[in-house]
Amino acid sequence: MGHSAAVWDHRAAIEMTEDWNGIQQVLLRNPRGASARVSLHGGHVISWRNDRGEELLFTSSKALFKPPKAIRGGILVCFPQFGNCDSLEQHGFARNKIWTIDDNPPPLHPNDSLGKSFIDLLLKPSEEDMKCWPHSFEFRLRVSLAADGNLTLISRIRNINGKPFSFSFAYHSYLSVSDISEVRIEGLETLDYLDNLRQRERFTEQGDAITFEYEIDRVYLHSPNFVAVLDHERKRTYVIKKEGLPDVVVWNPWEKRSKAMVDFGDEEYQQMLCVDGAAVEKPIILKPGEEWTGRLELAVVPSSYHSEDLDRHRS
Repeated sequence: MGHSAAVWDHRAAIEMTEDWNGIQQVLLRNPRGASARVSLHGGHVISWRNDRGEELLFTSSKALFKPPKAIRGGILVCFPQFGNCDSLEQHGFARNKIWTIDDNPPPLHPNDSLGKSFIDLLLKPSEEDMKCWPHSFEFRLRVSLAADGNLTLISRIRNINGKPFSFSFAYHSYLSVSDISEVRIEGLETLDYLDNLRQRERFTEQGDAITFEYEIDRVYLHSPNFVAVLDHERKRTYVIKKEGLPDVVVWNPWEKRSKAMVDFGDEEYQQMLCVDGAAVEKPIILKPGEEWTGRLELAVVPSSYHSEDLDRHRS
């Protein structure tokens, strides 16, 4: 780690470690004791803890930490596609590549650095990647942990090709919940969604909040930039704020699907919920030299927080 000293100079709350496969991880800390851990395998956020040390993301007890398999849990970056595609592996290749630390990223807005511990990662396509997806790009990912414990992921994808390309994208986020049957999502009511369990047929959400009694795999379209996930038992609410990501994917595998997945415990669907900021329905098109930015911010607040507060938060 020749450059770790330079990283420490201006980001004193960063520690470099390695997992048991020898893959580097970055541990971010804030002054109050919250933390986030990022693996260079996939640019994958594998842990996010509050200042009491409670884990806020779900990772399966059966997750396989063996590259090139992606880890089942945390927050995965899905690029250049989300879901299945004929020529590419499910959810794209970014989550299965080894990223590098970007020591000289082009500047972001000053607010994206102030009072935060952060790491900048970079992914460029290998010759192998170019065979299955023949486009030249630079993908910069900043993961930051703020003084208030909020976790932010900022992705910047630039086309350095001679021709346009298109992609879909998601932050596939596994949230840790106490009991899925006690959880509800606010902010997606009345929206149209594509149902992946019914050949992506389009429906309109009828409920005043989304609750869970069976497998759900949906893409909610033209969604607001704030969505709340209320966990009644833990009396806490995840507030998801997003920019550049018009869709929200909601997924819980429920019982039958859980039993079919080798890297997922049979009963673990009860303790997790995926709510992803995404751009799925309409692919993003980048002309040569253009850059796209997609941002996700996750906060956890006490559940006395209601949708009226969400409206205040939005303004």
